[in-house]
Amino acid sequence: MGPPNTPEREHRSPRFGDASAGAWTEPPARAAPPSFMPSTALPSPHGDTDTVQLHAVPGPARRSHAPDMLAGLQTDQRGQTPPTPSPPKRSGKAHSLLKSSALMAAGTIVSRLTGFLRTLVMAAAIGIGTLNDSYQVANTLPTMIYVLVGGGALNAVFIPQLVRAMKEGDGEAYANRLLTLVVVLLGGVTSICVLAAPLLIPMMSAKFASDPHTIDVAVAFARYCLPTMFFMGIHVVLGQILNAHGRFGAMMWTPVLNNLVVIATFGGFIWAFGSFTASGVSPANITPEGVRLLGIGTLLGLAVQALAMLPYLREAGFKLRLRFDWKGQGLGKAAGLAKWTFLFVLANQFGMIVVTQLATWAGAIAEKQGYSGTGITAYNYALLLWQMPQAIITVSVMTAVLPRISRSAHDGDTAAIRDDISYGLRTSAVAIVPSAFAFLALGVPIASLLYAGSGAGARGVGYVLMAFGLGLIPYSVQYVVLRGFYAYEDTRTPFYNTVIVALVNATASAMCFAVLPPRWAVVGMGASYGMAYAVGVGVAWRRLRKRLGGDLDGQRIRRTYARLISASIPAALAGGAVALLLSSNLGGGALASLASLTGGSIVLGGLFFLAAKRMRVEELNTLVAMIRGRMH
Repeated sequence: MGPPNTPEREHRSPRFGDASAGAWTEPPARAAPPSFMPSTALPSPHGDTDTVQLHAVPGPARRSHAPDMLAGLQTDQRGQTPPTPSPPKRSGKAHSLLKSSALMAAGTIVSRLTGFLRTLVMAAAIGIGTLNDSYQVANTLPTMIYVLVGGGALNAVFIPQLVRAMKEGDGEAYANRLLTLVVVLLGGVTSICVLAAPLLIPMMSAKFASDPHTIDVAVAFARYCLPTMFFMGIHVVLGQILNAHGRFGAMMWTPVLNNLVVIATFGGFIWAFGSFTASGVSPANITPEGVRLLGIGTLLGLAVQALAMLPYLREAGFKLRLRFDWKGQGLGKAAGLAKWTFLFVLANQFGMIVVTQLATWAGAIAEKQGYSGTGITAYNYALLLWQMPQAIITVSVMTAVLPRISRSAHDGDTAAIRDDISYGLRTSAVAIVPSAFAFLALGVPIASLLYAGSGAGARGVGYVLMAFGLGLIPYSVQYVVLRGFYAYEDTRTPFYNTVIVALVNATASAMCFAVLPPRWAVVGMGASYGMAYAVGVGVAWRRLRKRLGGDLDGQRIRRTYARLISASIPAALAGGAVALLLSSNLGGGALASLASLTGGSIVLGGLFFLAAKRMRVEELNTLVAMIRGRMH
């Protein structure tokens, strides 16, 4: 839900796909050959290369696990993962690949940080109310359309064929044909969508259509943002051409340029019109020049991101030229194989539209009642914060484990798969469980500090972050559990699981909209998101347990989670009480939020650590050792 990835933009919108952020795109690619293709990093409305992603879908493409194996090799050599056979001595090629993997990982981290900084500057410039909601909807729309009309098929079908053609010596011709096809297709779709913007915006938010000022601003933003889908496609194709040439860094680092351009754009808006707390800018009073500045800056960011790939292509010796000789080259057949991808994306987009419609509606009503920061912007900003522990911890743990799971599946060793899934769940839980309770206890001071420049709306983000809080646990668990299916080359089970999560989330969100007051509706939607993943975990857990012969090391896993939750509850209660006490005595403002967050975090973290050590949570030592290994 929220603006699509993936992926990860797995922007799939990460809202309904499997674990989100970074699930398949930190960085995109992997080795051994199961029959599916992971998502490719796409620019999200937040600027994170891995937020929007199309997750693994059934299809003819063959999967590659190379970066996962590289990350696993690097971790194993440091001795931070469970015992495995000693890794082979690095050859020059292996060492080069490891350096490439590290470069991609660094690019992803920097992209995430600048993407997060981007949201802070946005909030400071235009707040977290209806104006930002209209920008969010307009900036989400092109990613949705791109993934629906071409991005899904591009990732799942055409990119694997491009890699295959590169290996067979006909790569440059195939790449130029594919690039030409993308240029023509997305050029036509973009032109149509720009003209149809007044029809598309009401599809995303019917409430906007009832306010002439809001609909005019949203349509204006959309006309600048919709052409970004053209540059998304160009960036993906050029990036995969470079990946096929063994040059992985550009695709991970160029999104940073996009973020910097957008940060400069919104910074320029503040310089020209003042910060939101001073200007009180809204759809009713924003000037055409202000809309034009933000719109052109957003478009320029994606254009710079895509065009920055060209020097790398020249350095790689690749010659770009348009080729229209598509007939008889297998492109038509490849397009026919993408039906599963289309169905997957369609399910995602349906759920996303439902939540966007409801969140923008509730936010607009609540703002008229005097409650800002209660719409889709608050939802998206809280989601971005909430996903960070998952992207940093769970993905890192499973990146090292996944190659072993794949090898064990190939060897038919279900006991080894069970042990590695158990290890991934228990090790990541050491950070995920206390993080979930920290969001619940300290959500308001976190958001109030980070988004202090947006005024009172920052508390709205904090309430939504609290609602997301505990859902981080099933969200992370599902990510790990689905790796078991992927190891067996089973992509249909994760696909159907994704559909279940999407339907539960959309239904529960609709109930929250109908039952709760407008100011709390989006808070309820945040809680619905975690509940949907809890349902998804229940379904996936039973299916994987059956797949592994009825044994998933459940008793040991439950014991670890029970201990961690037992350690987190008193820590969260004490930390939240300290934060509340400090904020009550110090009043509002960024300094008060900083003091509340600092005091609450120290108490929460200290009590959790002491309780976990006393309960002898052995995975705590494993995770600490892993972190120390990566730092040295």
